[in-house]
Amino acid sequence: MYIEKVKKNMNLPETVRIFDTTLRDGEQTPGVAITVDEKIGIAKKLDQLGVDVIEVGFPAASEGEKEAAKAILDLGLNAKVCGLARVLKNDLDAVLDSDVDYIHTFIGTSPLHREYKLKMSQEQILDKAVEAVEYVKDHGVLVEFSAEDATRTEFPFLSEIYQSVEDAGADYINVPDTVGVMVPSAMHWLISKLNKDINIPISVHCHDDFGLAVANSLSSVEAGAQQVHATINGLGERAGNASLEEVVMALITRYDLPLDIRTSQLVNLSDFVSRITGVRMPPNKAIVGENAFAHEAGIHVHGVLEKAETYEPITPEMVGHTRRIVLGKHTGANALRSKLDEYGIEMSEKQFCTVYDQIKDLGDKGKKVTDADLKAIAVTVLGRAKKETVKLEGFAVMTGENVMPTATVKLRIHEELKTASKTGVGPVDAAINAIHSLVSETTDIELKEYNIEAITGGTNALAEVFVVMGDMEGNHATGRSTREDIVMASVEAVLDSINKILMVK
Repeated sequence: MYIEKVKKNMNLPETVRIFDTTLRDGEQTPGVAITVDEKIGIAKKLDQLGVDVIEVGFPAASEGEKEAAKAILDLGLNAKVCGLARVLKNDLDAVLDSDVDYIHTFIGTSPLHREYKLKMSQEQILDKAVEAVEYVKDHGVLVEFSAEDATRTEFPFLSEIYQSVEDAGADYINVPDTVGVMVPSAMHWLISKLNKDINIPISVHCHDDFGLAVANSLSSVEAGAQQVHATINGLGERAGNASLEEVVMALITRYDLPLDIRTSQLVNLSDFVSRITGVRMPPNKAIVGENAFAHEAGIHVHGVLEKAETYEPITPEMVGHTRRIVLGKHTGANALRSKLDEYGIEMSEKQFCTVYDQIKDLGDKGKKVTDADLKAIAVTVLGRAKKETVKLEGFAVMTGENVMPTATVKLRIHEELKTASKTGVGPVDAAINAIHSLVSETTDIELKEYNIEAITGGTNALAEVFVVMGDMEGNHATGRSTREDIVMASVEAVLDSINKILMVK
């Protein structure tokens, strides 16, 4: 609503080209190295996604880089295949030898780069830039020129060098915020000023040192930039680059720009790149994170179930994601009913309340309740004895090194309270022995079968205990309990089984 009010004041282009640099700047993420075969796999998926340009690497860096560039070019992709080169003949020749159809060349222009890295004057840098662009154009290849550290370069010199490379035949100029120092308003000002001096398309390459790479990229588009450099998952040097998935979805859904991107492939591609690079995305990563379309709070879940747009700006299917209703301490009744309906589990209101209370209790203890946990809890509640002749009133266990495992159990049997303490080879055995001693006057029972299974991984996983008890008359009954405490789950399962046997007597 409010975006529409300000769009008329923007200098939006008709569309925006997406220049993907995952295989170049993304690979510069500390600790990441991508093999030739892995680069080919990512390049194929990027092409299927629909990016306009794939920057495949820095061919002058190694034979492997050059081999990767050639291999990707041989795939016959729809996207332009680009190689990076400094404004040095050896670098440029390495890219040209790779037969790519697009060269991205650069040289530092800021006072810091001029004085400390290059030790060159403005005139020398300008001459090198122009020579490089002319050399590439003499070979009939598209060229994009970057003034490295542009956002810390004096504007008069920055404009001069961009105008000079344009006159030399550059097809695109790129404005890199090399160390991520810009803010959106400053980026808008800079691109707007350059737009008045430059006639060829302006591209931007923003880094995320202050978490502003996407915002600065979008502000640049508002000022007329026609191309954005980005990486899958925001990979890149230091804090990374502008995240491709965030830039793309913002441009399409917030600015209504027609990008030829198959957005439903974004989550799959994000996961693919994450697995190859070993850089896992945080759950709350926008667009592609595990929690991007997850809801736990009761009011949110209720809203989403009634009308998804209440708490989702886009549909999860649009980016290849799925909606998740998460169970925990903030879970509302609507969320739980929705989950139970999803799995076709029907229960009475009393049973529902029992499950609901257990879910909330687990959430209060910091437990993440998975769908598998819910199913186990629901099955346990559904299978409980309808009548509790024997009811647990108290329980304690003592165990440890050089200590005989001892359990004290207090039961209410036919409204009479009874307490017993027994030892065993372990806390579960001790607890069952104590129960057996207390109910022996009521029924002579024996444990026939005992099984335990962790529902999910982790030390806080719920334990599902399944038992079969039998009496001297040949009656058998199953008992089941699901708890984070294995001993308590065992006690509840045994008592459930005993109550079922007593119901048939």
